[in-house]
Amino acid sequence: MTLTQLAERIGITLANLSILKTGKAKAIRFSTLEAICRELECQPGDLLGYAPEGGESEGRPG
Repeated sequence: MTLTQLAERIGITLANLSILKTGKAKAIRFSTLEAICRELECQPGDLLGYAPEGGESEGRPG
């Protein structure tokens, strides 16, 4: 499935989907996440990961 097809199926713009894909989004609506998971037949954890701002060592001593 192309990004264009996915954007059409979930009802968001291609530009907004591209922002999500590149990791530049600051937030995502639960309804958008739900729609993506429905179309891709996956779970939110398959799409999301945690990375502290400023790198992996932020907030850690040493």
